[in-house]
Order: sequence, then structure tokens, then C-alpha cells
Amino acid sequence: MEEYRSLIILTSIALYMLMCIGVGLWAMRRTKSAHDFFMAGRSLGVVVTSVAVFSSTMSGFGFVGGPGLVYRMGMSSIWMVVCTTVGFALSFHLIATRIRLFAELRDSISLPDAVGARYHSRSVAFWTAIAILLGVIGYLAAQIRAMAIVLKDLLDECLVAYLPGSGLPLEACVAVSCAVLVFYCVTGGIIAGVYTDVVQGVMMVVAAILVCWAAMSAVDGGFRGISETLVQDDPAAIGPWGTLGIIGSLSWFFVFALGGSGQPHVVTKMMMAKNVSDIRHMLPLSIIGYSFTALLWISIGLAMRALVLQGNHPDLTTADSAAPQFLQSYTNPVLAGLVFAGLLAAIMSTADSFLNIGAAAIVHDIPRAVHGTSLQRELLWARTATILIAVFASLFSLYAGERMVALLGAFGWGTFAAALVPTVAIGFNWKRATPLAANVAIITSLSVNFGLKFFQISLPWGFDVGALSLLLSLTLFVVISMASAPPKLDDDISAVMDL
Repeated sequence: MEEYRSLIILTSIALYMLMCIGVGLWAMRRTKSAHDFFMAGRSLGVVVTSVAVFSSTMSGFGFVGGPGLVYRMGMSSIWMVVCTTVGFALSFHLIATRIRLFAELRDSISLPDAVGARYHSRSVAFWTAIAILLGVIGYLAAQIRAMAIVLKDLLDECLVAYLPGSGLPLEACVAVSCAVLVFYCVTGGIIAGVYTDVVQGVMMVVAAILVCWAAMSAVDGGFRGISETLVQDDPAAIGPWGTLGIIGSLSWFFVFALGGSGQPHVVTKMMMAKNVSDIRHMLPLSIIGYSFTALLWISIGLAMRALVLQGNHPDLTTADSAAPQFLQSYTNPVLAGLVFAGLLAAIMSTADSFLNIGAAAIVHDIPRAVHGTSLQRELLWARTATILIAVFASLFSLYAGERMVALLGAFGWGTFAAALVPTVAIGFNWKRATPLAANVAIITSLSVNFGLKFFQISLPWGFDVGALSLLLSLTLFVVISMASAPPKLDDDISAVMDL
């Protein structure tokens, strides 16, 4: 079977791509309006919504960037993984029921719609849409780069077998990835994404358990052998804080635990649930699914680092190639094909979510906030905006200052968290919150996040930029709300907040 490894893996991916084309075409027939394109008609059941929530959280960020981050920094990124489950609990407790009821009361098809209803303010809806659009670029860039890296590793392996010394440039793989995403997302909208999530989620839960076993088996002595090898090279790598250190790791804990309730691709899926009563069943399913798939994040990164240090595998040219190279070299070909297909499914469905909310910001939210109405022929413009965002994010993925998938994703996560946690997670539960406080919090967080990124300013001790922005936005949000006159809420909004 080993001699057919590349063929088996490529066949699995080809079958998956055909499935994506089929799902996109099927979803296109069900996408009759902007409401369907952005919100799937608010008709998703418990299982579909639950799997969509944890799948879009893990994505290429976790499946490609996560192992790369562990390979480079040791156990530091464990603080992203563990606390994300805390973030799920906070998100469902603070937001899920209210956001679903707001969506039904005001027929909202996006998060800025619901925010505008809560604050009775177009300006808050406008800045929420701007924050979403800017955050989408960083997070979507991580997905596109992850997909390109997977394709490059796979295709290079095949080309080397037949044309020694050949290989594809990353730019070509980014172009292919962008083209596939555009077809998939433009045809099917969010409907294609959420139903692909179901397939991907089931595949990755099973595959993550098998890959974790393969990772332990690939190194002599299993986890003990991995630990001993890493300790000999750098004791900090296998310690609780990794090579990033305690301050940097705890800043990740803060921004990923609390920041989970500010992720629009997750919050928006809560709005799609068919029944409000379904929400209480979604949380445990989402946490269980995420916890199993996180095994792949940790196990591959540790195993690949140990294999390289032991001299059993060549040093990696980039940390992000840890997952693709491990799957190609140390797993059964059928399992590798399954995981690679699952990886692409995770990336595709999550990228679809980001393209969807980014397009909604451009054609629905910003025009409504400025002019009081969205664009005419909204569905057509939504598909056009999807293409433009995908192209821009592809360029950002190639030319951003930081090239690691996980850190591109962390930047996007931090941008969302700092801008939206005060406005959404706090504001949906605190009647004292004011539109002025929400606007100042969003603008400040975006200025800090993008200002430090643009000028390439690194904070001391590895402190995360998103964590700093979140601390500032939370402080300003609370102080300004307390110093302002209490806002007047609409009766129906007030009644929902009293629940």
C-alpha cells in the first residue's frame, strides 16, 4: 500500500473536491435570497449547528497552524486549546439565547443587525461591521495559507517522485486555493459551509483519535520518549508555559477564553438555530467535538519536534509543514487521505463562514448603517463581495509580516475579541451599556491592533497584542458606560435582556 501512498491521498482529496462541488451546486439551489446566503434561513438543527460551531473554531488555524505552533514553541499554545473550551461555555451562557431571540424579533441576518437592534444605533452597527471586515482578513488569510501549504506539500511530494528537483511555488498554491474557495462560497453561501461542517466534524473527531495514536507510536517510548527528547533539547518546551513564557501564555489564555464570545463566525451560527430551545443541547456537543479534534493539534506538533531532534526526520523548512509532513510520512495512507480531506473540509467550511460574514458587512451592514437600507440585488452583490474579499485575503496571506498560520489566526481572533467582547458579550447582558461606549471600545481596539501590526511593534514578554487591545476596550467600555446617562432600550429588547 505504501507505494501507492501519494495516489491514495490525492484520490481522497479529489473525491472531497468533487463532494464540495456537489455541495456547492446543491446549496445554490437552496439559496434563493440574501437571508438564505447569510443565515441559512435560520433552519439548522442541533447536530448541524453544534458541529458547525466547533468546526469553524478549529479550522485550518488549528489543524495546520496548531501543530506548527507546538513544533516551534512547545507547550505554549496549549493555553489556546484548553481555554477555548472555556470560551464555548462563556459564549453560550452570555450570548446564545439572546442573540437567537434578537435575530427572530428583528429578522436579523447578521451580527451587526442584532447589535444595532440592541443599542438602537446605526453607528454601533457600522463599527461592528468594520471590525468584522478587518478581522476577517487576518483569519481568512490563515485559512487560505493553511490550504495552500497542504496542497503544496502534497503536490511537491508527487512531483518529486516523477520530476526530481521540481516543486510548486506557494503563490501558485494560494491562487488555486483561492479559486476553489471562491467557487464553493459563491455558489452555496453559508448553507454549503454548515453542511460541509457536519461531514468534516465527524471525519476529524475519528481521525484525530487515530492520528494521536499514530503520533505516540511514531516515536520510540511514546509520550515519555517525546518528553525526554524535548527536555534534552530545551526543558522549557515541554514545561507548562513552553518557550513563550508565562506572561505570553497567560495572555493567550485571556484572549482565547474571554475572546471566544466575540467571534462572529461562532456567534452568527448561534443565530441560525431552528429553535431557541435547541441551544442548551449545542454546548456539550460543541465542547466534546472540539476536545477530540484538539488532540491532533497537540500530538502532531510534539511528535514531529521529537522526530526531527532524534534525526529520524529532516528539519522542517517551515513549522507550518509539521502536520502535512507527519501525515505523509508516519500514518497509514488511507488515514492520511482521510485527514487531508478533513483538513481541507475544515479550511473550506471556515473560510466560507468568514467570506460570508465579510460579504454581509460590505453589502448589507455598512450600507444599512450609512443609508438605512442595504444594496439592491443584495444576493448578486454578496457573491461579488465574496470574490473581492477572497482575493485580498490571499494577498495578505502571502505578504503579511508574520507568515505562520497560527499567528495569522491569532491576530484575527484577537481583533474580533477586542472589538466585540465588550459590545456583544457584556452589552447583551448589561442594560447600562451605551452606544458611545461601544463605539469607543471598537475604534480603540482596532487602532491598537492594526497600529502595532502595521508598525511591527512587539510587546515585551511575548504579551499578545489582542490581549492588550481587549483589556483597553473592556476598561473603556465599562468606564464610559458608567459615566454616561442610562440608555433607553426598546421594550422588546429590554424584555429579552431580562430573561
